[in-house]
Amino acid sequence: MSKAKISTGRSSTAPEDQQLKSRASVSTDDLISESEAEGDTDAQLESDDLQKKDSSTTTTTTTKSPSSLCQIIAFLTLIEPYVSTVFYTFLSYYIRSYKIDLAKKVIWDESHFGKFGSYYLRHEFYHDVHPPLGKMIVGLTEYLSGWDGEDFAFESGKAYPETLDFVTIRMLNALFSLAVVPVAYWAANTLRLRLVSVHLVTMMVCLESTYIALGKFILLDSTLLFFTATTFLTFVKIHDLNQTGKEFTTAWYVWYALTGISIGCVCSVKWVGLFVTSLVGLYTVHELLEKLFLKSKGFTWRRYSQHWAVRIVTLIFIPVAIYLICFKIHFALLYKSGTGDSSTSTLFQVNLEGNKILNGPRNVQYGSELTIRSQGQSPNLLHSHTQIYPEGSNQQQITAYGHSDGNNNWIVKYSRSNYTNLEDLESHPFVKDGDMIRLSHKFTNANLHSHDIQGHVSKQFYEVSGYGNEEVGDVKDDWVVEIVEQVKSGNKTYPKEDPSLIHPISTSFRLRHVDLGCYLATTGKAYPAWGFKQSEVICKPSSNSWLSRRDKSTWWNVEDHINEKLESDDNYIPPSSSFFSDFILINFAMASSNSALVPDEDKFDVLSSKWWEWPSLYRGLRMCGWSNFDIKYFLIGNLFNTWGSSFAVVVFCAYTVYLAYSYQRQTLNWSYDQYWKFLICGIYPLFGWILHFLPFIIMGRVTYVHHYVPALFFAMYVMVYVIELFAFKLKVWFRVPIYVVAFAVLFWTFWKYRMFHVGMSQPAEYYKDLALLKTWRVFGN
Repeated sequence: MSKAKISTGRSSTAPEDQQLKSRASVSTDDLISESEAEGDTDAQLESDDLQKKDSSTTTTTTTKSPSSLCQIIAFLTLIEPYVSTVFYTFLSYYIRSYKIDLAKKVIWDESHFGKFGSYYLRHEFYHDVHPPLGKMIVGLTEYLSGWDGEDFAFESGKAYPETLDFVTIRMLNALFSLAVVPVAYWAANTLRLRLVSVHLVTMMVCLESTYIALGKFILLDSTLLFFTATTFLTFVKIHDLNQTGKEFTTAWYVWYALTGISIGCVCSVKWVGLFVTSLVGLYTVHELLEKLFLKSKGFTWRRYSQHWAVRIVTLIFIPVAIYLICFKIHFALLYKSGTGDSSTSTLFQVNLEGNKILNGPRNVQYGSELTIRSQGQSPNLLHSHTQIYPEGSNQQQITAYGHSDGNNNWIVKYSRSNYTNLEDLESHPFVKDGDMIRLSHKFTNANLHSHDIQGHVSKQFYEVSGYGNEEVGDVKDDWVVEIVEQVKSGNKTYPKEDPSLIHPISTSFRLRHVDLGCYLATTGKAYPAWGFKQSEVICKPSSNSWLSRRDKSTWWNVEDHINEKLESDDNYIPPSSSFFSDFILINFAMASSNSALVPDEDKFDVLSSKWWEWPSLYRGLRMCGWSNFDIKYFLIGNLFNTWGSSFAVVVFCAYTVYLAYSYQRQTLNWSYDQYWKFLICGIYPLFGWILHFLPFIIMGRVTYVHHYVPALFFAMYVMVYVIELFAFKLKVWFRVPIYVVAFAVLFWTFWKYRMFHVGMSQPAEYYKDLALLKTWRVFGN
């Protein structure tokens, strides 16, 4: 029995061009050679094949000399990557642009992202669950098409007006989808897969039905996939440079910087980009630990610290900077009041052109009517309505709600301890720091109340409810005002305001419950359907320490102030909000909106699907209306790509377990190069698939077919590596048919189901033969 061994000695490597030639020639020759490849390294294969070529070459007057033949092969090898790149780019362009104008109406989520893009042209602020880069790109494509963003609301199913060049907009967005294909080619090439494997995985990406369908429309999925692919490409490129001894070269720095840029871009399109970021992070940790524990010759702590510094700057600082810059541009472009005002702070809103915040009196008085906004993860307005909690106290619900509504209005009254009927007095003092107050809901007269009953979503906190009226109530209706911050007016000549008083917009305060000692707060979570999915409001135990006082979930401010007995001050100019405060708050708002995207158990969502239905192709998605007169699109993966990659993932996991067993039994004898090729070609793509798939298994949000798009990209690389791994252990007469069958099945499945992404113009019954599974809703209801 041979002893298990993974050699850690790094072999010297030829220059990059020579390696490329070597890889290509080995891959080509292996398909026509009859020698077995099992146990051979790439260098051994190349040597054996060249020897066979030399021995079989005869010198006749009708054949070229060996040197001439080698020169031709070398030339073809040299130009092959560039010829292939051009070929796949044009093929991808043709497939994605073919009949892109067939559906002349708003398809699926074009109603969201087309509309968001138009907001940039009108400069109106909006709110969405995703970061802004992808939607700014959509806005740019709309601008380049010559549209002004007016007179069309992108309502689902509505026909595009003649004034909107939707074809150009779609085509410009499709550029990201077609660009994924050459990126996939170069990633496979850099992985040093066999040439036939490189072309197989590239063609799989090119002919993937979900990629084509999503690439035809104004969506974010293609942009997300493109930056996911570029991150993977730059990641494998820096690995290649690390393994070939080119660390601290100009190319090494450039590719690390490009990796950071790709990470920043993919995370700025959707937070799903954090998954491929985690993949790069795993590799980085792995490599740095290897450098530390398998110290090579010439290792110094200074050199090791330089490795850390480069990775911190390029993989952390650059992505964070890009993410911040995207939001900076986002805020700069959207300087007018719009539909998304409710997701921002009062200070941000009041600086938007055309905002709806009232210019009220500057001092809040007992008897004043207020709207009160949270500064926590749910930056919404304190709200109530007649509905009651279904359990707990069964009292009136208290929520936080972002939109303008009369149920957001509260009256400041005297506390139960200092009860005075406001109607008995002609004038009342101003509310100041330390005052004990009571807040009465304007329309229901219920008092803001809390008690020793657990919250409904965040059960570790106390429930906040609406209770009683002017006559009915107790001391649990009382709250103490604690001022935590006063912001100066934007008008430098404006007189200093009394720091002990509550001022609209500029004063941040907390409300401490008199009986429980807890603070009124938001959690960033949403109530279920019985609470209309509005934001949760609770009473949060806290202390008076500096850290607790900085807890923004307990901070509130007065937004609108109405009091007919007081005069407004037109000289007051609100201060500008802080970019970093706005940035943090809008990201909390995005997180809160994401957490609210949970399935409604009372409703059946015909478009949603479960995670297990994606790799099994159990269910597809109708992207539009399905009448006989509609152009219909059905979103589902290519059978060869999806079923093949799902099976390959299982096989590769089993093979990995077998290798681990062999290593434990001391029967595995690998070189350092074999060890790293297995990791970079198999294990890391597998991790990429897991990182993009597992979160959708454990998260509670509603999910759709298109959520599998990035995971499928990595699964296809696993599939091709598995094919190569086992095919090249066979003789040529077994190996060639495997690849021929793979290409043939790929082309056949693409052609058979092409109408799913081209667009079905006939009645649905005409395409019922395409419903391979009964769960595919190609026809019928």
